[in-house]
Amino acid sequence: MKTLVQLNPFHELAYRHRDIDDRFFGLFPSACDEETVPMNWLPAVDAFRKDGETIVRMDMPGVDPKEVEVSVAEDSLIIKGERKKAKEIKERDYHYHETSYGKFEHRLILPKGIDRDKVVARYKNGVLEISVPVPAHLAERRVPILN
Repeated sequence: MKTLVQLNPFHELAYRHRDIDDRFFGLFPSACDEETVPMNWLPAVDAFRKDGETIVRMDMPGVDPKEVEVSVAEDSLIIKGERKKAKEIKERDYHYHETSYGKFEHRLILPKGIDRDKVVARYKNGVLEISVPVPAHLAERRVPILN
C-alpha cells in the first residue's frame, strides 16, 4: 500500500538553504564560528479551534520557559524566545550538530475583540500551548439547510 505525502515546497527550500550554507561554511571554516554567525530558527506551530477557543501549540524542545515571552498587542499574538546553545560535545576529532539555536519571534494575527485578560499560556514537555477565547461575534453558528 502506498502512502500519500503532502508536498511542501517551503520544507524543501529549507533543506536546500541548509545545504548551501553547509557548502559555503565548508569553503570558509572560520566563517562558521557561531559567535559571529547567529543561527536563527522558528519553532513549528499548530493553530486550531476547539471548544470556543483558538489553541496555538509551539514545539520548543530545549527552550527554558523563562526565556519565552508571550504578549497580545492589538490584533497580534507575539511569541518571542531563545534556545541557548548547550555545552559543546566533542568526541575524538570530529564535531557534528544539526540543532538550530538562537532567538525567534513568531506573530499570529488574531481577530478583533479578543479579551487579553483571558489568554492563557502553558508550557509542558517542550510544548508551549496558548489558549485564546474566540470573541462572541465570531462564535460558530450552525446553519440549517432548507428544503
